[in-house]
Amino acid sequence: MSLETRIVELETRQAFQDDTIQALNDEVVEQNRVIERLQLQVAELIKRYEEMVGQYAGGGEEPPPPHY
Repeated sequence: MSLETRIVELETRQAFQDDTIQALNDEVVEQNRVIERLQLQVAELIKRYEEMVGQYAGGGEEPPPPHY
């Protein structure tokens, strides 16, 4: 195998590796966006849950109705 052929082969492999790295990077960026969106949704759900618990737990037990 000549030196020129080896260089061309290495450059070709490097180009494919660069494409693969870019594709993987794009996927990681997209997954990071999804994770951030999910974290915001979970935080909102926790906030709503705590508000609901506060509404129902704050009053203590209800007194029995008057007919008892």
